[in-house]
Amino acid sequence: MSTIGKVIKCKAAILWEPGAPLSIEEVEVAPPRAQEVRIKIVATGLCGTEMKMLKNLRIYPIILGHEGAGIVESVGEGVSSVKTGDKVITLFLPQCGECTSCLNPGGNVCIKFKESQSGLMSDGTTRFTCKGKSVYHLTNTSTFTEYTVTKEIAVAKIDAGAPLEKVCLISCGFSTGYGAAINTAQVTAGSTCAVFGLGGVGLSVIMGCKAAGAARIIAVDINKDKFEKAKQMGATGCISPEDFEKPIQEVLIEMTDAGADFSFEVIGNPETVVAALTSCHESHGVCVIVGWMTVGVQLNISGGLFFSGRSLKGTVFGGWKSRDHVPKLVSDYMAKKFNLDPLITHTLNFDKISEAVALMKTGKCIRCILMI
Repeated sequence: MSTIGKVIKCKAAILWEPGAPLSIEEVEVAPPRAQEVRIKIVATGLCGTEMKMLKNLRIYPIILGHEGAGIVESVGEGVSSVKTGDKVITLFLPQCGECTSCLNPGGNVCIKFKESQSGLMSDGTTRFTCKGKSVYHLTNTSTFTEYTVTKEIAVAKIDAGAPLEKVCLISCGFSTGYGAAINTAQVTAGSTCAVFGLGGVGLSVIMGCKAAGAARIIAVDINKDKFEKAKQMGATGCISPEDFEKPIQEVLIEMTDAGADFSFEVIGNPETVVAALTSCHESHGVCVIVGWMTVGVQLNISGGLFFSGRSLKGTVFGGWKSRDHVPKLVSDYMAKKFNLDPLITHTLNFDKISEAVALMKTGKCIRCILMI
């Protein structure tokens, strides 16, 4: 029986309040309205950013999840880029194609991304309800649900043969890290790189540095269990700050003969940002902040670090223009230009989402894929 045009009842993981566990509930998902798409989510990754969001959001109740892939169930009026049955990737960072950022060759933070922070669709309402209450959306995606509704500008049609349980990582983690090296830092052949944080995004940074031809890639993390995986992805050496009495930036400067050419902070810790910036070469070093920091967090950085030529940059989604580049990244994956398998350490059914959260907290999980 067709569900097109009808409210769908399905299972979703709802965060009712700060610090609460995710609760599997039955929700009602309304049909898509004009310029919207309703998607049957097939696979979604549990990103480290979600772990921070469990405690640091402004709006509740909400359905989290922003690293997803699925199949279009139905489309609203005026949708032309996708149709029922298409395989798609959800995009927390939309691409309207009309704003100053979308029109700038070097920009990718679409103005519609800021609008999505309200947790509402363009008409000021939500498409989710549970127990008679409206439930907020998360940045155009909300993939912790069997069905979601998103804007057309936050959906990318992909290769019909793509394995959704793999390419869902291109929705955030892989693209963010890989692009930070390739696009934002523009890592050069023969260079030295330092990567702080070895989660899924940090490992993807390493993959990007290797692809760009970096000669030396030093991985930094307090969790030594991640070192073997980092070396598998391309790291030439791994160090833990806990093994040294001096600050890690001093260690790296000594190791690299005056500092790394490129450094990446992939944790979202303001103190680590200072260490990463200080550890890159004083005359030409480039430091990229990749990790998500809670809104309002301030950086305490000495202005003297910039006097000789260092630069500090931010990146969102690895600098990719989402709708333009995601299909190409999926095609590159299909052509075996990179391998996503090493990033996936666990695969669980959706109803085990609390177990996935616990795995992330132990530090033993790089990426857990939830099959919905």
